[in-house]
Amino acid sequence: MQWLLGLPSSAQDKVRLRIARLTEAGHELRRPEADYLRDGIYELRATVHGIHYRVLYFFHGRVAAVVAQGIIKEQRVPEREIDLAIRRKENFDQKPDKHTLERF
Repeated sequence: MQWLLGLPSSAQDKVRLRIARLTEAGHELRRPEADYLRDGIYELRATVHGIHYRVLYFFHGRVAAVVAQGIIKEQRVPEREIDLAIRRKENFDQKPDKHTLERF
């Protein structure tokens, strides 16, 4: 995930921690660490030095969380980013065997 590797190390650490918590808690992860946006898309929430880092994701089944993308947000997650995550989710749902999941 190029986006993650481009972040400052303190932000990388916090985002990785959120991903680990998502792996542990799955659907049970709630605010302030995660939040539901819409149409099956969730956000992992990490803030470092007043900058809000977000990873948009969706679930495939009960076990695997699939990361859609990462963004840095100011006020709200832009609708275009949510729409992109929805399209990625739909593509994954159509052909899950064509996608590779990576763990961080």
